[in-house]
Amino acid sequence: MQSREESIERIKGLFNITITAFDQNGDVDFKALSENVERVIDLGYDGLLIGGTYGEFATMSADERANVFKAVMEQVGDRVPVLLCSAHSDSRVVFELTKLAGDLGGLPMVTAPYVSEVEDYHIHDFFTRVAPLSKTGIMIYNAPGIGITLSPKLICQLAEIDGMVALKQGDLNPTAVDILSGNLHGKIKMLAASDLALLGPLALGFDGVSSTNSCALPELIHAIFHAIRSGDAQEAGRLQRLWYPLRVLARKYGQPQTTKAIMNMRGFNGGSVRLPLLDLNETQKAELKETLEKVASDPDARITLA
Repeated sequence: MQSREESIERIKGLFNITITAFDQNGDVDFKALSENVERVIDLGYDGLLIGGTYGEFATMSADERANVFKAVMEQVGDRVPVLLCSAHSDSRVVFELTKLAGDLGGLPMVTAPYVSEVEDYHIHDFFTRVAPLSKTGIMIYNAPGIGITLSPKLICQLAEIDGMVALKQGDLNPTAVDILSGNLHGKIKMLAASDLALLGPLALGFDGVSSTNSCALPELIHAIFHAIRSGDAQEAGRLQRLWYPLRVLARKYGQPQTTKAIMNMRGFNGGSVRLPLLDLNETQKAELKETLEKVASDPDARITLA
């Protein structure tokens, strides 16, 4: 992407939140990253999200994140749109990574600064300052799990800032989704931030969804998304219910951990998580494997086990 206009045109559909595979030494496994990117592109995913919350950006240095940005953009080129998370507690790092993301042709995804006693006017000023740094525009990332939960009122105000082209909405409370859909539909692009609850936002007019579990269950998530997009809500709901037992464990043990564990069970290279997170222990993996096998026993789940 080379402009805000192109970002507005292309940010829609099903985005894979690509995990960052770490090897046994704790280093980024760029070979695994490349393989995981190609898998979802080959399956027809509409875009990628690199270095997000479940990409464990908070455990990585600014240089590591920049190198991941560069490697992915060199590999992907212009084949699919790429969201590049430039969030950080240090605004200087945000500014640096945001400019880099835009220069590389990605769309930088920016959270509110997560420091203490931040008021709405601080957040508005921050986004006003970061907006001009990216030639491709800015995606507002409302990420309750890593900091401040932006209210629908504030998000609507931020959307008026020149350069805001999209929103990734992590607060999927039905009331918040309803307000945002009613006020911002057609003004900026909106992605639901989680595949744990994707049907409601899409039915209300969100432009797409980002999915971490699509790293582990890419065929099933793809089928669910396209069922709802084709207007078959009943089929989408049926397919979504198929993997509910896995969602229970994802909420219980954490998505980076369970996602990577399932990937490894399927013969994909999920690698390990970084501290302070911990890989699943043997008891947890046994529970996850048993649940995965039960879900995979239904052919409609489209899950093949290694």
